Amino acid sequence: MWRRRVRVEGVVQGVGFRPFVHRLATALGVDGFVGNDSGSVFIEVQGSPATVAQFLRRLRGDAPAPARVTTVRVDDAPPVTEEAGFRIVASRDGGEGVRATHTVGAVVPPDTAVCDDCVRELFDPADRRYRHPFITCTACGPRFTIIRSLPYDRAATTMAGFPMCSACAAEYHDPADRRFHAQPVCCPDCGPRLSFVPFTPLACSAPAVADGHHSVTGLWDAAELEAARPAASCSEAIGAEAIGAGVPGAAETPEVEKTGSDGALAAAQQALADGRVVAVKGIGGYHLACRADSPVAVQLLRERKARVGKAFAVMVRDLDVARRLAEIGPAEAAVLRGPARPIVLLRRRADAPVAADVAPGNPLIGLLLPYSPLHHLLFAQVPGAAVAPPACVVLTSANLADEPICFDDTDARGRLPALADAMLTHDRPILLPCDDSVVRVVDGRELPIRRSRGHTPLLVEFGRTAPVGSRSRPASAGRVGRVADQDGSRRPVEVVLAVGGELKNTFCVTDGERTFCSAHVGDMGGLATLRAFEQSVEQLTAVYAMRPARLVADAHPGYSTRRWAERHAGDRPPLLVQHHHAHVVSLLAEHGRLGEPIIGVAFDGTGYGIGGTDSAVPSGAGRDGVPRGGEVRGGEVWGGEVLLLGADSHRFTRVGHLRAVPLPGGDTAVRNPCRMALSHLAAVGIPWAPDLPAVAACRPAELAAVRSQLDSGIGCVPCTSMGRLFDAVSALLGICHRVEYEGQAAIALEAAALEAVTVPAAGMPEVPGISGLAAAPRLAVGADGVLDPAPLLRALVAGLRDGVPVAVLAAAFHEAVADAVAEVVTRVGRQRGVSLAGLTGGVFQNVLLLRACQERLRTAGFDTLVHHLVPPNDGGLALGQAAVAVLRLRAGDDEER
Repeated sequence: MWRRRVRVEGVVQGVGFRPFVHRLATALGVDGFVGNDSGSVFIEVQGSPATVAQFLRRLRGDAPAPARVTTVRVDDAPPVTEEAGFRIVASRDGGEGVRATHTVGAVVPPDTAVCDDCVRELFDPADRRYRHPFITCTACGPRFTIIRSLPYDRAATTMAGFPMCSACAAEYHDPADRRFHAQPVCCPDCGPRLSFVPFTPLACSAPAVADGHHSVTGLWDAAELEAARPAASCSEAIGAEAIGAGVPGAAETPEVEKTGSDGALAAAQQALADGRVVAVKGIGGYHLACRADSPVAVQLLRERKARVGKAFAVMVRDLDVARRLAEIGPAEAAVLRGPARPIVLLRRRADAPVAADVAPGNPLIGLLLPYSPLHHLLFAQVPGAAVAPPACVVLTSANLADEPICFDDTDARGRLPALADAMLTHDRPILLPCDDSVVRVVDGRELPIRRSRGHTPLLVEFGRTAPVGSRSRPASAGRVGRVADQDGSRRPVEVVLAVGGELKNTFCVTDGERTFCSAHVGDMGGLATLRAFEQSVEQLTAVYAMRPARLVADAHPGYSTRRWAERHAGDRPPLLVQHHHAHVVSLLAEHGRLGEPIIGVAFDGTGYGIGGTDSAVPSGAGRDGVPRGGEVRGGEVWGGEVLLLGADSHRFTRVGHLRAVPLPGGDTAVRNPCRMALSHLAAVGIPWAPDLPAVAACRPAELAAVRSQLDSGIGCVPCTSMGRLFDAVSALLGICHRVEYEGQAAIALEAAALEAVTVPAAGMPEVPGISGLAAAPRLAVGADGVLDPAPLLRALVAGLRDGVPVAVLAAAFHEAVADAVAEVVTRVGRQRGVSLAGLTGGVFQNVLLLRACQERLRTAGFDTLVHHLVPPNDGGLALGQAAVAVLRLRAGDDEER
């Protein structure tokens, strides 16, 4: 008779792992028990040697799909003679092998889209959860956004306030039921409950309506709404008739609060049909919804959000509707239907029945499928209701531009009345905000643009050969994990908090082995986002009981994240990591290949340039604020970088870069790509002739101001940014001269280039070669690795004057950049004996460029890494910062010099 004590670590709480273990043990006839503690799932199993061995094999191999088993530790245990059967035991706060300082084994699972079984029950009139907006089971539903602490039990979630009814409790305790130990299990008798609230004082003073089970009162009183609401909403200014114009069967939006699922849903559907904006409380926060086919409704939403040109996402009822809007191949369909249910950026159909202002000037459209039961019900006919449900709606985060998403009801009181006409809400609290994830699909795999709901918190294990979820081949070097003392013993690395970048901020916390990457926080330009950042840091570190001892930040002295780290670092200055170095190391870390030599191509818009090769340095320092250990090169803006990393991934050598040009006026040039075009033209000696679109876009006073800046050097910073070169070319070709959001000019340039390349039905661009030019434009690569755009710019100007179509010139530019990347990487690789390359930075969100570079590097014999777990943009910076910091700790290189 064998008895084994087992500890299982990874994503094993909140994913039905204990019920799975119970079913497996019962099927095999072994005795023992299973339970959760704050660090893992603990098991004791007893039976014949052969049966116990089979149990241990299947424990990992047969684990439920949402689970991610990272470690299984097995120890001998003395047999128990009086034990019979297998049971689930109560959770406990700790257990053997759990570190006293912080949790090491447990991983909070991400929120998962409602499963097909639950959807079938949702629309089955015979099921007791028929049309219940919060149906869930062990395989699906909210997790990350409702968990307060580990171990994962109902009492540790925001469902603690909804006691289970007797029927739900029976399912919860039945090993044969698929809701066995499903912590968020509920039904119409248990709650939560749905309500529809129009934002008018009269509606909020009306009495609550009984839903047949309970009397549900309004969330807000009249005085609160009167104080929060502006004097006149946009809808009032336009008029209800205009908003509902052209809507068949449009009726007046209900002016009283509706409670009970069907009453609330019918009211919301009517409001949407009337052209109103409805705030919908989702899994990770509130969204703003409106009709996707109504130009008036979409423009109203843009005005309220102060979002001028950036595309909106569209939620569609099902794949059939999605295919009416976009070109969708099997790979895109699989991602759309996957458990994460991200927004997928797809090539829009020319006849897509949506308003042009949903994604103005953009050939792509972001689509997502329903992922909560509430979403499914919103797209379904309400029994007895006259209004038809929508087939698709614009769905965007409920916030003003550049503010964090609204997620709790207290915050909503001050923010939503100015943004929406009504609210479809519920009384289950959201503990952690979580925006929708955004991806593109490249060669059948996801390219993350924003990694958040469905993927957060993301676990990357530095101590393993590949992180959880990675499909990279195993690496032979680069394990980080614990550092070795001089006597060879192993000790834990200090807990490190990496605070990320300024835009698309995420952060991560690591103990040297396991790194937890946060959800998307946003752009750190305002106090509201900084508060959201602080709250998210506090909550994530509390869940894992990981108290940071060291902070690490970007080297840019102007970043609010760096200033925050300096304020909170205590007497140990934060480590600083050069921006593009962090990009390259994040790529290595997500593929489990830290410590392997790599030539990293990091192309983006802005990164603070430093001298030296060691980029993680304490901030201590000089009178001018320059960090010790790395000479700041006059605040030079980098962004077109080729970096060589050796076996010591925390160091780098800059082996190539785009030739520097002045950035006239700093951020003013970023907002006005035509100014960046003027700078590039001046740098290569091309006169500012009025026939050039970028010149014609500027008034004489603006031309004079830029000329003065360039001649005097006042207000100019040297800039090697590839992102700014994309902006300049976009303006030079007359595509985009002024931008209203980050990346707009580059997105428009890619869109123009796509018109000149072949796009198969699956929507994936192929670049067969550019015709229409006498000679292919060339981005010259010097012997010193400097990429000189002079011949490229001259060729583009000549093409314009020869009447070559703009689309052909845009595609030729992409080809030239890809050729230069392949040339510089191949040259460095041959010189240094390196065969691994990486493509990272926000510019590589451009799929046309990404695939062209991959193809050339593959042909040249390089193993080329691209991002699949964290975004290539600044949303991936924190992972790289954390890895660099841990590597420095491993090397003992953490003292101020």
